[in-house]
Amino acid sequence: MTQIRLADFIRKNIEPILVAWEDFARTIEPPALTMDDRDLRDHAHQMLLVFAADMDAPQSNRQRDAKSMGLAPRQPDDTIPETHAEARLLSGYTVVQLVSEYRALRSSVLTLWGREPTQDHVVKLSDITRFNEAVDQALAESVARYESLLNNSQNMFLAILGHDLRNPLGALVSGTSMLVHATDIPERYVVMAKRMLRSAKRMSHLVRDLIDFTRTHLGAGIPIHAKRSDLLAAVDHIVAEVRGAFPESRIELSVPGHLDAYFDESRVAQMLSNLIGNAVQHGTADAPVRVAVSSAGQQISFTVNNRGSVIPANKLKLIFEPLVRLNDAAEPYTENTSLGIGLFISREIAVAHGGSINVASSPDDGTTFVVTMPQFAGETTAAI
Repeated sequence: MTQIRLADFIRKNIEPILVAWEDFARTIEPPALTMDDRDLRDHAHQMLLVFAADMDAPQSNRQRDAKSMGLAPRQPDDTIPETHAEARLLSGYTVVQLVSEYRALRSSVLTLWGREPTQDHVVKLSDITRFNEAVDQALAESVARYESLLNNSQNMFLAILGHDLRNPLGALVSGTSMLVHATDIPERYVVMAKRMLRSAKRMSHLVRDLIDFTRTHLGAGIPIHAKRSDLLAAVDHIVAEVRGAFPESRIELSVPGHLDAYFDESRVAQMLSNLIGNAVQHGTADAPVRVAVSSAGQQISFTVNNRGSVIPANKLKLIFEPLVRLNDAAEPYTENTSLGIGLFISREIAVAHGGSINVASSPDDGTTFVVTMPQFAGETTAAI
C-alpha cells in the first residue's frame, strides 16, 4: 500500500476540500449568501497550497513552538491570510465568522484525510500536527490584520463624527451664551439658557476628548502649541470655570505668587478640567477638592486631591487606560458617567509636555493625582 503524505493529499484533493468548505461558508449569513463561488474560493485555494508548502519545509523545535502560537516570523509582504482577512472585513464578515472559515477549512481537510488509508500512524500524526501549526499561524495572521483594520476604521469614524459635531455644538454654545447675558427676556428663560449652556459645554468637552482619543489611536498624538505664559492665570481660569459647572462643590486652590512656564494653555486647561471634574464626581460632598500648583528645580507639579471611596490597587493600575470605566459593571450609570477617556487624555497631555502623571489612593489621604512636567522644556528648541 502506497502511503501519501498530507501535504501531497491536499494538493491532489483541493477541489473536494473546497467543495466541503464552500458548503459550510454558505451557512454564514449574510455575507456568504451574497457571494458567488469564485468569491467564496478567493483565498482558500491559495491558503491550502501555503499549508502544503509549509508542511514540506524543514522546521526546528523552536520554529514549531512559535508557529503553534501564531508567532512565526513576520513576512515583509502581505500574506495570503492577511489579504483574506481584509477581503472578509470589506465583505461584512465578523471576526467570529472569519475564525469559523478556518475551522471549516481545517475540518474539511482532516475529515477527508481521515478516510485515507495509511500504514504509518506515526507519520500520519506528525503530518496532522504540522498541518494544525500551519493553520494556527494563518489564523493568527488573519485575526491580527482584521483587528488592526477594524480598529483603524472605527477610530476614523469617531474622528469624523467628533469633527462634524464641533460646528453645530459651537453654534449652540454661542447662541445660549447670548441668551444668558440678555437683559430683555424673562428670568426663567435665562435660567433655562444657563442650563443649556452648561450641557452644551459639557458636550463640547466630550467631543474634544473623543477627537483627541481617536487622534492618539491613529498615531498622530496630542498636538501641543506651547508658549511662555502665566501658568497661574491659566490655572485660576480653569478652576473658576469648573466651580461654575459644579456650584454645589467646594474647590480649594493653592498656588504660589507667580509662575511663568512654557506650555500649551488650552491643553493644560483641558487636563486640569478633566482631573478636577473627575475629583468632583468621585469625591464626597462634605470634603473639598484641593488643587495645588508648585514648582521646584525647573519642574512644575499639579496636585488634585479628593476624599471619596478608596480606589483598589488593581484598578489604579488601569485607571489611565481608555474606556476602562465603561466595562466596570460595579459603577452604575448616571448622568455624570463619562466615556472613561478623560484620564487617558490627561495622561497624553502630560506626556506631550514631557511630563508624567501618577495617582495614589488611601483611606487617610484620599485620592491624589499628581502631574509633573518641565517648566520650560522645548522653549529653546522652539525658538531656533
